[in-house]
Amino acid sequence: MTVPEVLMELNGVSRRTFYRWREMGTGPSVLKLPNGELRVWKSALLEWLWEREGAAS
Repeated sequence: MTVPEVLMELNGVSRRTFYRWREMGTGPSVLKLPNGELRVWKSALLEWLWEREGAAS
């Protein structure tokens, strides 16, 4: 998934928030392409969301 697709999946989380999560090491794992673009596997995003849901319970 592209970063804009991830942001849409997260109901409009800002790009800055996504990159801040990356800086802090708390965001979903990403794959950096040779051209510098980031991609997130759908499965990695879902796993990350499930971890957050478990932490909130």
